[in-house]
Amino acid sequence: MNNLFVLVAKEIKDSYRNRWAATAILVMTALALVLSFIGSAPVGSTSISPLTVTVVSLSSLSVFFIPLIALLLSYPSIVGEEERGTLLLLLTYPISRIWIALGKYIGQFAILSLAIVIGYGVAALTVVLAGDHSFFEYGWGIFGKLILSSVLLGAVFLGIGIFISSVLKESATAAAWAIATWLVFVVLFDLALLGLLSSPAANYLPDVVVKWVILANPADAYRMFNLATSEDTALLSGMAGLRSDQTVSADVMFGVLMAWVVIPIVAFCWTFQRRNT
Repeated sequence: MNNLFVLVAKEIKDSYRNRWAATAILVMTALALVLSFIGSAPVGSTSISPLTVTVVSLSSLSVFFIPLIALLLSYPSIVGEEERGTLLLLLTYPISRIWIALGKYIGQFAILSLAIVIGYGVAALTVVLAGDHSFFEYGWGIFGKLILSSVLLGAVFLGIGIFISSVLKESATAAAWAIATWLVFVVLFDLALLGLLSSPAANYLPDVVVKWVILANPADAYRMFNLATSEDTALLSGMAGLRSDQTVSADVMFGVLMAWVVIPIVAFCWTFQRRNT
């Protein structure tokens, strides 16, 4: 276990040395601040908390930025070390490959989680200081769900990025696959589903099938978890009109995210264990 802590600390130090940690924190803070200022503007005299409006804005755009940051942070994890020649040195130590992979994952997870908490925390503080509500009138439960699910979303794509890195042999190829993965999960999946639902084939697709196809994508599960599981966020995001048979419970969506966290971890541990290095 001590070896794991040493590897986690090494990964965090490397990220600070490479400016990845500072970049991630600055990007997330800037994004959250901009959306907190813009998102609170249309609240007016409604009873919905300005922080809830910010949560809706962050949920809608973070689904694009968090996976991208996570993939860019994680794709060089294995293949980059191999190209620099440091992976062979690391493998000479009495540490199993699984611990090495997990150490990299946990270190990167700590960095990304810190960036999310700081960025969103600064945005929430800004909204509270600029608002005229009492502290307990803000939607802190909804905000807590946003932070938790955002951390899980980052964990999903960190695992996918390390899996890509453990399979491929060149950093350039891994980078291309990381960008392609982001495009598929975050952009092309929804476009393809929209095209399918707009075609005559939609008449033959039961609602339950469409619902579970959407939830099979971790990015969409994240979006639905934050936007469709609260009355206020559903109203603001336009999802209040969904029928009961078109939605699932928050526990199920959370379970989908957790499953997506575990699957890439198992995958990259297995592939790195069998990697020829």
